[in-house]
Amino acid sequence: MSRLLCQIYRSSRKQEMYLYVEKTRGVVDVPETLMQQFGEPEKVMLLMLDSERKLARADVSEVMSCIADQGFYLQMPPTAAQLLRRDGTGE
Repeated sequence: MSRLLCQIYRSSRKQEMYLYVEKTRGVVDVPETLMQQFGEPEKVMLLMLDSERKLARADVSEVMSCIADQGFYLQMPPTAAQLLRRDGTGE
């Protein structure tokens, strides 16, 4: 898959948790148990993904591969160590 129109949803239950899915499929491939934990999906943005695009907290190749294989990519909230690095206060 060289390009993918991706819809990104924010979790209504967990801050900084995001779900990436193919726009045309939506969340139909996301397991019900995950959707229960994720809460009501809130649309954040629509992105055209390709191998040249840079994402802030995820590798675009991994995102596209996960969507192709399982129908979604789940971006978890950053760990405390990641937050420290992001804020510039870590090593």
